[in-house]
This record gives sequence, C-alpha cells and structure tokens, in this order.
Amino acid sequence: MRLLMGLLAAGPGDVRFVGDESLSGRPMDRVAEPLRRMGADVETTNGTPPVTLRGSALRGTVEPLAIASSQVKGAILLAGLRAEGTTTVRQAMQTRDHTERALQHLGADISIAPGEIVVAESDLPAFRGTLPGDPSSAAFLIVAAALTGSALRIHGAGLNPTRTAFLDVLRAAGCEIEAQVSTTEVGEPVGELVLAARSSDLHAVTTTADGFPAVADEIPALAVLAAAADGPSRFAGAGELRVKESDRLHGVVEGLRALGADADADGEDLLVAGGGIRGGNVDGGADHRLAMAFAVAATAAREETTIEGIEAAEVSFPGFVATLRRLGAKADVA
Repeated sequence: MRLLMGLLAAGPGDVRFVGDESLSGRPMDRVAEPLRRMGADVETTNGTPPVTLRGSALRGTVEPLAIASSQVKGAILLAGLRAEGTTTVRQAMQTRDHTERALQHLGADISIAPGEIVVAESDLPAFRGTLPGDPSSAAFLIVAAALTGSALRIHGAGLNPTRTAFLDVLRAAGCEIEAQVSTTEVGEPVGELVLAARSSDLHAVTTTADGFPAVADEIPALAVLAAAADGPSRFAGAGELRVKESDRLHGVVEGLRALGADADADGEDLLVAGGGIRGGNVDGGADHRLAMAFAVAATAAREETTIEGIEAAEVSFPGFVATLRRLGAKADVA
C-alpha cells in the first residue's frame, strides 16, 4: 500500500486504499506527509487506512528520511518518477534497496550514492522478471534447521545484501551458512543459501539499534533461535515491531513465555534469556511472522506444541506447514 501511494500520487483520477484488518492499523502518515510536500493530495483516516489519493501535479523535493524505512523511501522515489525536477532522498542508514535497484536496472534517471538517492522524471520500459524467493521467509526454515542441528540448502533465494543481515546474526550464534549468488533478476542477486549441520551449542547474540532495520522482519525467527541459545540475547531498537501487522514486540515476548522461554521488553529492546524451549499452547495473534516463528520454535521444543492461528502463515509463505513437513517436521493442521 505504501509503495502504491507513491506510484499513484500523480494520478490519473482518484484512488482509495482500504486494506485488510492488519493493514488498517498501520501508520500511513509517514508516507503521506512527504508525498504532500511533493504536492500530492493524500488523506488518511487518523493516520491509518483507508487512504484516499487524488491525482495531483508533483514537484521534486529533498526529503531526509525521518525514520529508516525502505517503504517510505520507495514511495518517494516512485513518486519522483512523475514529479517535475529532481527528487532526493537522504537516509542516515542503509535500508532495503529493492526500489532503487529496479529503477536503475530499468534505465530510470537515477543516481545512487551512500546516504543519498536522486531520481528525475523518467519513463520506464515494459519488462519481464522472475521474483526471487523471499529471504525473510527463508529465514524461518533456516532457523528451524539450525535449532535441530540439520543441514539445509535453499535454491532460488533473493540474496540482496540489504536483506541478508540476519545471516550475520546466525553466524554469531555459531551457525555456518553461506550465500552463493548465481544470477540476477531485475537488478536483484539470486542464488542459494547453504546451512551446514551444527554439532555445538547455539550462542547468545546482540544486535544494535542501528542495525535493527536490516533484520526487522527476521526478529521473530531470531528471537526463537535466541531462546535456544546458551545465554541471554538482546535485540536493540526493536520498538518499531509495535507497528507491524500486530504489536509484534509484545507478541514475541508473550509467545516465547507461553512456550516456556524467558523473554521481556526493556524499553525499545527485546531480551531473550536462552536456555531452551519447553513447548505448550501459543497464539500466533493473526500475524504471519509470529505464527511461523512459533511453529519453528515447536521443532526444538521438549513438549508437543499447539499454535493457534497457524493459517496466518499463508499471508507471506503459502504452504509453510507443508514445507516444514517435507523437511522432516512432525506437524498436523486441525
């Protein structure tokens, strides 16, 4: 929705975005406000969807990102394709760069430098591309394999370096994993993720607030990994999880506790004590990443685990439970 707001801000006509229940509570002013500064006519509903756009003439702007968000950045760059003059986005830290990679690959008038991207009005050609496998979805399978000490090879994964910071966390936890690029699709590197079998204990990990945007979607899976580690882990700057499809910070903490792990929120940080996962009954909270994380936790739990709402996994990973079964997990859906 946020990217489409930027793409359609110049019209033609009026567009109304509604979204499902999870989208309806997510903040949209973080996109609407910079688009308004470009001349867009955007209305939100108390800062959230529904959102109404009325096609307007746009002008280029210089926009320092107030929050590290690839969606905000992408919306501004897409709006800049149809804005008069140049549009400059400045970011204090690197965020996912799918939009600028695609625009550069397709021949847009764009320049990319550390901390700054500049785009001018551009007409793009038609193109054909194959979407790489989602690395955030792959992370859940990799963590399941790491928890059980198994080797795993995933083919056709997107290996954009702004999407694979979670691999460094896995390595810090004692996992041996490689990313092997074999081709590209519309500017995106694609290849294999290869995890070696593990024989030693998992180690506690620490991530920084500056590094949080690069691992935000993988935090639920990494928190499960940390629950099985040999000591306490800290994921700093995780407060942004509160405005995902659910309050994901609260959901991770409560879900891990329900499974017998020791977890807490310390201000903006997520703390996970380690020591193992007991198992039990847990609610995925209608959030796809929480549901997948708790299913992954169940693969290493000492007792049988029941996950309410596992069907939410279908939002981003159709066939998730079936894939776990193919990898050897004992999983039934009631």
